[in-house]
Amino acid sequence: MSLDAAAVIPAAGAGRRMGGVRKAFLELDGVPILQRCVETFLSHGAIRQVVIALAEEDVAAPPDWLRRPAVTLVRGGSERHESVRRALAAVRDDIDLVAIHDAARPLVDAPLITRVLETAATGVGAIPALPASDTIHEVNDRMEIVHTPPRERLFAAQTPQAFPLPMIRDAHARAAADNVQGTDDAALAVRYGYVVKIVPGEPANLKVTLPQDLAVARLLLAARRP
Repeated sequence: MSLDAAAVIPAAGAGRRMGGVRKAFLELDGVPILQRCVETFLSHGAIRQVVIALAEEDVAAPPDWLRRPAVTLVRGGSERHESVRRALAAVRDDIDLVAIHDAARPLVDAPLITRVLETAATGVGAIPALPASDTIHEVNDRMEIVHTPPRERLFAAQTPQAFPLPMIRDAHARAAADNVQGTDDAALAVRYGYVVKIVPGEPANLKVTLPQDLAVARLLLAARRP
């Protein structure tokens, strides 16, 4: 299957849960985690463009490893959904599919990218996800359990989440018009009537959110080495 895709990486966050350090530039074994994501996408045969939403000061003076012909930098917004929308606007119009990826998932690999793109190429959204391993409760404002959904119907979403470009641009445009602020692109697509399918995720596709996550990521990275 011939695929022409772009990757969108929102990376303008302030890193509040990391003590104010921007996660995208945290180093994993000496390499910034954003750089690991960028290199993985650029080395994938289907990716023609990588669009990264950064803080304004980083767009003005990016590191050398972001000065690449296939890399486009845009100024991010104060929230993730705004950064994604701005990055989507910068994707070339001759691109068919877009894969939206968290900069904080540095261990994404080529087979996972291929899985979501091949599914999205059929005209639907596609996200990697893992079955929930814990019971999850919904609570009210008083921290009282009000609902316990069946665990077998729950999946933990990962990225990259892939979509036909017109689909996800439309979903984000309609969300902006409705003042809907989503933290998950698949949820926005479903909200506006699009079909999104789950493909198998990867346990090693860790999201670096807290300082201790870097230690786990180092172990997972070491396990990949021959």
